Amino acid sequence: MLGGKIMRVNITLECTECKERNYISKKNKRNSPDRVEFKKYCPRERVVTLHRETK
Repeated sequence: MLGGKIMRVNITLECTECKERNYISKKNKRNSPDRVEFKKYCPRERVVTLHRETK
């Protein structure tokens, strides 16, 4: 076991168009302390839209 803080956390990605939470991912808080944004496929909209990290 490593004796430090766990920097990798689970995040939920929410579509900016329909506000549906479609994806769960992991991120390293040290490398990307801000909220992440990805362009991903939204099954409800059936197009690629911007997905942002939620709390």
